[in-house]
Amino acid sequence: MADGYRYPQQSAGNYYFQTQPLHPRHQILRTSTPPNNIRSFSSDTPSPSRSPDSHSPAQSLYGMYSQGQHQGQHGRVNGGPGRGGMPPMGGIYNFQHANSQHAQHQATIQQDHNAHATNGSVLGHHPSYSGGLTSSTPSFTPQSLQNGHSGTTQGGQAQQISEHWAEQLKQHKASLDAHSAMIEQHASHHFARLKGPQNRMAPPSATNSTQEGDTEDRNRPSNLDSYIKRQDWHEMDLSGLGLRVLSRPLFDYTFLTELYVASNKIMQLPASIGQLRALRHLDVSNNQLKELPAELGMCVYLRNLLLFDNQITTLPNELGSLYQLELLGIEGNRNMDPDIRTQIMEKGTKALVHQLRENAPVPLPPAPRSVIDLSEGTSSSQERFKVFSYNVLCEKAATPLQYGYTPSGALAWDFRKEQILQEIIGQDADIVCLQEVDNENFKEFFSMKLAYADYKGVYWPRPRSKTMSEKDAKYVDGCATFYKGSKYILLDKQIIDIANIAINRPDSKNQPDVFNRVMPRDHIAVITFFENRQTGARFIVVNNHLFWDPNFADVKLIQIAVVMDFIKKEAERYARMPACKDKKPYTISDDSGDAPVEPPPEPALSMEYTSATQIPMILCTDLNSTADSGVYELLSTGRVAPDHKELLDRSYGHFTQHGIEHPFSLRSAYTVLDGTSEALAFTNYTPSFEGVIDHIWYSTNTVEVTSLLSGVDPEYIKRVPGFPNYHFPSDHLSLVAEFSVKGRKEKKTHAEPDFGPSSSRNDRRRDREN
Repeated sequence: MADGYRYPQQSAGNYYFQTQPLHPRHQILRTSTPPNNIRSFSSDTPSPSRSPDSHSPAQSLYGMYSQGQHQGQHGRVNGGPGRGGMPPMGGIYNFQHANSQHAQHQATIQQDHNAHATNGSVLGHHPSYSGGLTSSTPSFTPQSLQNGHSGTTQGGQAQQISEHWAEQLKQHKASLDAHSAMIEQHASHHFARLKGPQNRMAPPSATNSTQEGDTEDRNRPSNLDSYIKRQDWHEMDLSGLGLRVLSRPLFDYTFLTELYVASNKIMQLPASIGQLRALRHLDVSNNQLKELPAELGMCVYLRNLLLFDNQITTLPNELGSLYQLELLGIEGNRNMDPDIRTQIMEKGTKALVHQLRENAPVPLPPAPRSVIDLSEGTSSSQERFKVFSYNVLCEKAATPLQYGYTPSGALAWDFRKEQILQEIIGQDADIVCLQEVDNENFKEFFSMKLAYADYKGVYWPRPRSKTMSEKDAKYVDGCATFYKGSKYILLDKQIIDIANIAINRPDSKNQPDVFNRVMPRDHIAVITFFENRQTGARFIVVNNHLFWDPNFADVKLIQIAVVMDFIKKEAERYARMPACKDKKPYTISDDSGDAPVEPPPEPALSMEYTSATQIPMILCTDLNSTADSGVYELLSTGRVAPDHKELLDRSYGHFTQHGIEHPFSLRSAYTVLDGTSEALAFTNYTPSFEGVIDHIWYSTNTVEVTSLLSGVDPEYIKRVPGFPNYHFPSDHLSLVAEFSVKGRKEKKTHAEPDFGPSSSRNDRRRDREN
């Protein structure tokens, strides 16, 4: 007898059956599938892909076992008995009702529904009822609904049930039917059996990020597919096993999209449930849950969350992040908060989720990001400068469709832009590189506000703005570079129109991939050339943003190749640029009569450079590419071979014939922390993607890193499904690095040789003799 079920008042002996031992050929487990007669799961991910063969007892309607044949006693799993092998499942979930009638529900369930037995025509509780609810909206005729809700108006008129509640009751009945079927038939894994025929006829469909509302302008990568598509199965059924707890290794199966743990004796869902970020369907009905963990809010892609027949009284505000939730099953929880029940009855699940999200209090902020000092061994006299880089998530891209897990107050641009501004001013960097800044906000907000902090700006929007009306062009994003006007002189500025340069290269003729794949993406880079007013040191700053789509890795590689080729040519020109003559900053005279202000020290002469690689260079970029990409390989090593995997079957002229290379010795600043506890975990954080795609690159032969701004507290992230939120105004993380300029090795001049004291004595002796 399966432990954990509540049976009707009958002899216990009626539920024991004499079983016959199976023939050895029937005792088949799917390849590598963990059996359910062990106490915990293997940490290795199983990949069962083989369907039962012709000798398997899975040829009946339920797919896994014949309903006319008992499979022997359950093995014990986590303290409760189980039966047979644990079947993973594949395919898209579709609720179905068991067609077999059952004599009666368990005693407590029957007692709950006796009070409204007259509702059989509406709720399907009549003994002869075997199907789902009709599509029409029924009306109540009894004096009361389930759990004390009135079914009549004050005038005695029948009250219509909403379509939301009709669906709730329909799925609740399906849950009861499944629970009763497992009791009567002494069978676990009900949902796997029900879906067996579907899974044999069709392969599991890959779940991807298109459910987020992807568009060409989404500008957001996704690594969600990477751990779903690699599996031949992504569903698991642990229903009806009498489980009391869920073992921790279960939550290492991060590829799971559907999990069934219904009809057990589970009293608590562990916080580790938040690791199953890909879940679309979770059924924990008919357990003994009294509350839900806040970490369940991490599973933002949930479509169905079934909590039927538990002991839950309220819901955590963190469930407000489940913006894709279509059905929240709460019926059968007797003491559920009446406000929650009423909200679902009248307006449905999405309205409740919206209410939880919008009414949730602002959570406590994380610990401040600290500054990691790396200056040991560097001289304090060396010139230093600080660089700030940030993809600010432009106003047009921050939509509720894309960031539905974020409260509207935290997603509003009026709130976010002030947070971004305060972060920039708080870091007080010498150079600020921003990506995804639109035309209007550069002119009307950032330029004006940052001017009070001594910043001047250089900005170009993406070229598409040239073909738009003025009204539409103001929403086009681009790259903005700000610098301290009193400290630096802007010697030159250029826009790198990547697509336009690519199609006009001499080797691009008769290259369809250049026109079909690179040209439609109008990404840019902004190159600026500065000189320090006091020291005369010069350096190049590049601000860049690449295409987001992971399916266009070749396009991103060509984009960065064009950028580096352009930088090389400009750097050669900058090395020949003459010295700057007027380096005094513009000041306003003070005629107040106060004490005279000390004049600034006389500025040094402009530093001279003999080659392009001798000029210090900083490259701030949102690569939309990870460390295993061709883009990263090119920047870090200086070369990509023509037979690189991202260039195969593509034709990009010289790049695919001879490879891509650049002459600079570059390193990403934050890589100096790799292998330490302070290593950067991510720069872009959303439910579908978590990774390092933003960088501050520097030329290692001219500058070195002296400090970095640390990442985010890992404990804070455990309950945050994604950015932006009230504490992080963009889905990207700002990066801050301080650099010191390395001393240049000057050529030694020839001087008269000095032979020491003996030479001087000989000279004096010769003088006396003469």
